[in-house]
Amino acid sequence: MHEAAPVNPWVALAYLIAGVCFILALRGLSSPATSRRGNRLGMVGMGIAVLTTILTHLPMVSTLNGKDFAFDEAPFDTVTFVQILAAIAIGAIIGLTTARRIAMTAMPQLVAAFHSLVGLAAVLVGIAAYLNPQAFGIASLVVPMIGEPFAVINPVSKVEMGLGVAIGAITFSGSVIAFLKLNGSMSGKPILLPGRHVINLATLAAILLLVAQFAHGQEGWPFWAVVVLSFAIGFLLIIPIGGADMPVVVSMLNSYSGWAAAAMGFTLGNTAMIITGALVGSSGAILSYIMCRAMNRSFISVIAGGFGATDSGGGGAAAIDRPWKRGSAEDAAFLMSQAEQVIIVPGYGMAVAQAQHALREMGDKLKEHGVRVKYAIHPVAGRMPGHMNVLLAEANVPYDDVFELEDINSEFAQTDVAFVIGANDVTNPAAKTDKTSPIYGMPVLDVEKAKTVLFIKRSMGGVGYAGVDNEVFYRDNTMMLLADAKKMVEEIVKSMD
Repeated sequence: MHEAAPVNPWVALAYLIAGVCFILALRGLSSPATSRRGNRLGMVGMGIAVLTTILTHLPMVSTLNGKDFAFDEAPFDTVTFVQILAAIAIGAIIGLTTARRIAMTAMPQLVAAFHSLVGLAAVLVGIAAYLNPQAFGIASLVVPMIGEPFAVINPVSKVEMGLGVAIGAITFSGSVIAFLKLNGSMSGKPILLPGRHVINLATLAAILLLVAQFAHGQEGWPFWAVVVLSFAIGFLLIIPIGGADMPVVVSMLNSYSGWAAAAMGFTLGNTAMIITGALVGSSGAILSYIMCRAMNRSFISVIAGGFGATDSGGGGAAAIDRPWKRGSAEDAAFLMSQAEQVIIVPGYGMAVAQAQHALREMGDKLKEHGVRVKYAIHPVAGRMPGHMNVLLAEANVPYDDVFELEDINSEFAQTDVAFVIGANDVTNPAAKTDKTSPIYGMPVLDVEKAKTVLFIKRSMGGVGYAGVDNEVFYRDNTMMLLADAKKMVEEIVKSMD
């Protein structure tokens, strides 16, 4: 166990206030209407936690000019304190610069990159604690009969350290793969290794056995073996997961990063880290479970590394060679202006083109013509949970006009026009009929049931992120609008004037 130390009541109170801010932040982020307030509360809580941690762990000089000091008599270490402030300043500058410059289309890969940094931080803290356990208060000094005294790490601290390092390493390497897939640097198709399930299970079992060996023994090699194997299993778990499941992966890695932080909180004896990590870990796990249910996916199969994927891959990856109808902006403007109800289905194509503001303007124009306008959001549209909701909120689309899949899917059959803007996989009927498809079983938006489907797509040659073509393109009631999404929507708006 950690060495007992008196707890300053003001420190405990500050961490409690920070924890309450984090809880209220999560509550605020559950709704677009309160998301800004939730973000602010999260920032306030983090500010309190960081400031309290710095003030309660002010660096002291233990030895100066050959003189050893007791902790309560040690002078202030100005150099170390300046280094800490410099590190915080550098991180703040990088964060502010990135946040200001990053495009909304790159937000999913940015989130994955942030998760990787959290995981790497957990690994580095664990390694530091292993190399210098006395500085972390997790070791006892043993004086042998003959020889130099040495530090022995407490067994409980070894378990905390081993699990924290393992989860952190898995989060880092898994997030790197997720970043590469989201950024287009790696194919979104599943990369299926032969015997991957046996390899993954064996590696995970080996990590747990090595943590146990590290906790009960004095050797150092099990710790380093855990680090290496954990980095490896992170790659192996995420590589087999296809693009259709990537939003769940982002949410799952968010959960992993939280548990890594919580484990390191125990190692550091920091209450705020434990609270924050537990909140992030549990909320991420709950979100992943909810999304898996929405996609009709098994939660265990997804986190186990694409357990449901078959070695044959998804069928129908190539584009279908069938006749299709092409329309113009004027055609789309006329059809929607004459409609009673239009349901807009945004997808990643809208994000890439940054067409959300033009889309809001189009919706306003339709309302001026007496058309009811609604927005249908699929749980995994885009590349991360809530991607489309964030984009529509950025464009000030009224919250009352935005509906989730289960709330609006039954309305397509009574809708005049379904306007799909870059949403391929989440509108693909193959998910309901084709058992060989990698998206089979995933609930999709029933856009094909509308009287007319207007589908914006750059070209007929490409396929969705999951690597399958969409048979909606070739339906008799579908009109393809081939162009950049933003330019096409802007032309439709001009045609309505």
